[in-house]
Amino acid sequence: MPGQGDHDDLLLSDDERLHALNILGDHYAAGRLDSAEFYERSGTVASARTLGAIREPFLGLPGGLPLEQVDGYVRKVSDGAAPAVRDSAAVAPATTPEAELLSLRSRGNLVESIDWMIVGVTLVTFLVLQIVVGWDYAWIVWPSLVVTLSVPRMILKYSDDDEKTYERLKKSDEKARRERLEQAAQRIRELENRND
Repeated sequence: MPGQGDHDDLLLSDDERLHALNILGDHYAAGRLDSAEFYERSGTVASARTLGAIREPFLGLPGGLPLEQVDGYVRKVSDGAAPAVRDSAAVAPATTPEAELLSLRSRGNLVESIDWMIVGVTLVTFLVLQIVVGWDYAWIVWPSLVVTLSVPRMILKYSDDDEKTYERLKKSDEKARRERLEQAAQRIRELENRND
């Protein structure tokens, strides 16, 4: 990209450094960096004085550098501020335990999304029949919900045991992410205090 290095000597503000640290923390929380990598990269970002000095810590990370040079000024880039953990659309056949867990996560996410859509459509149908049409028997849509919710489970071969395992996986993933976010926030506070 022409001119990319032309303004690498632009000085960074504390706010711009903090923005870069927060994006790095998001990558750490998403599991893209291990603790050692995060500590090394965040230390580099916290002590960076120029735009060019923070390029290296973001090498290999989706979204690239969270700051850009525009007309001789440094501007925050918010695209990719909350990087996705993983695209689960492509699922490998369940031949290994890891592939089986990936398949379970993918099916669980899909069933969960379909459930919300079905409940939403049922609610809208109920309200239209009850309020707009004035049908006294609109309540009949609610018992049909049980049948409607079971169809995606049958098609995706998603059993009650799968659902319980998926819920445990979700809780475990949320706990691990929360711990990484807390570690990232603590590291950012340490670096901010060091710079004060």
